[in-house]
Amino acid sequence: MIRFLLIVLLAAATVMGTQVPSPSETGLARSVTFNKDVLPILQRDCQACHRTGGPAPMSFLTYESTRPWARAMKEKVVKREMPPWFADPRYGDFRNAPKLTQADIQTIAAWVDGGSPEGDAKDKPAPIQWADGWRSNPDVIVSMPEPHWLAARGGGEIKSFTVNSPFSADTWVTSIEVRPGNPSVVHHVIVQVEGDTPERRRTSWGSTEAAATPEFTTMEAVYVPGSQPLDFRFHNAAKLIPGKKPIRIEVHYTPNGKETTDQTMVGFTLAKGSAKRQYITLAPTSMVDTRKVRIPAGEPDWQTRGELTFNQDAELVWFMPHMHLRGKDMTFELIYPNGRTETVLSAKFNYAWQLGYETEEPIRVRKGTRMIVTAHHDNSANNPFNPDPNEEVRWGGLTSEEMVLPWFGVVVDLGSKPDRIASYRPGAAQVSRSAFPAPGATGGRTPPFLPNIR
Repeated sequence: MIRFLLIVLLAAATVMGTQVPSPSETGLARSVTFNKDVLPILQRDCQACHRTGGPAPMSFLTYESTRPWARAMKEKVVKREMPPWFADPRYGDFRNAPKLTQADIQTIAAWVDGGSPEGDAKDKPAPIQWADGWRSNPDVIVSMPEPHWLAARGGGEIKSFTVNSPFSADTWVTSIEVRPGNPSVVHHVIVQVEGDTPERRRTSWGSTEAAATPEFTTMEAVYVPGSQPLDFRFHNAAKLIPGKKPIRIEVHYTPNGKETTDQTMVGFTLAKGSAKRQYITLAPTSMVDTRKVRIPAGEPDWQTRGELTFNQDAELVWFMPHMHLRGKDMTFELIYPNGRTETVLSAKFNYAWQLGYETEEPIRVRKGTRMIVTAHHDNSANNPFNPDPNEEVRWGGLTSEEMVLPWFGVVVDLGSKPDRIASYRPGAAQVSRSAFPAPGATGGRTPPFLPNIR
């Protein structure tokens, strides 16, 4: 009933063009309780991270553990900073998008404004049984060779660990699950097969001056806090893991205030029958002529564009923008052979949250479809992650440098080669001047965290 009233209020405010009343103004704050109204929201949208042993620093499993964070929770959800999600809602539908609605936000705010009461115990829903172990029941597991020690404090760091392949021959898998040994310090994980980067090849674009050397890189799996195991069966597909090649586990660590260790593992579920379709994750390695272009000091809106053309039919099912500290946003736009255009993802970029976006339904692209990727960087003092707005930025793999890596996942026919699926043409990096002037000599600043490498 409470949510119904909130929805009615929101609808009325939209029609009348007036501001939505606060929960305290409507009197709803006095009737919202934790057990009846707030806990179901937390179970659905927050406890995947906010639980004992989870990646978040506090648990929202019980009233006692949640109550001290009530006001902070309200502030974060009202500002839509939590749960983290950066896709523009006007473009695309994503199956892993948080389900926190405006009515949910109003409910949490009403609970806080009403004094954060616990409510009647009989209204409490049954607790979710969060699994402490594997969720995908993997058949094959590999692990970092030994625990990695982390100091209590300091800048974040990215470390790479190489393990021997458990597969003596090329093997089809239907899911991959990354399981951090200590989720509270693991920011994200990328799993790759070493030496499996597709070869370079030259492609003519109709002009000798437009010749390009596209290069694609691939990865097998990625983990971010709250993410589910990558299950390729959702797309009636499987992923091919090359045999006898070392597996590289790259882990981004963030200290949590305590000395600790982590030993991240990766689990593979083997295909039980013959694969019908193949899932491939890839990205062009560079959208910029790194020899000529740098991001100017103080520039708030530096734009980079690149274009690729699909050489075969495919289904787009996943996107993951990747940049570094100055990253601002990234947009993926399709231009179909018949001329129709469609923006399939437009997302702000936040270095603290490296999110992937899983499409609700596959996006079918035909041979000849073009995908335009447009990215922006903010090298000004307006960017809280920027360590020094007075320094021009090179392109490269270090965190202090920049990159534009537009990861995307496709489902294709068996036998498709990653370096043959599409042809890539780098675009020009250029300035899109914003209304904000470049800052003056403000001196360097320290971002919230600055990993040591990559």
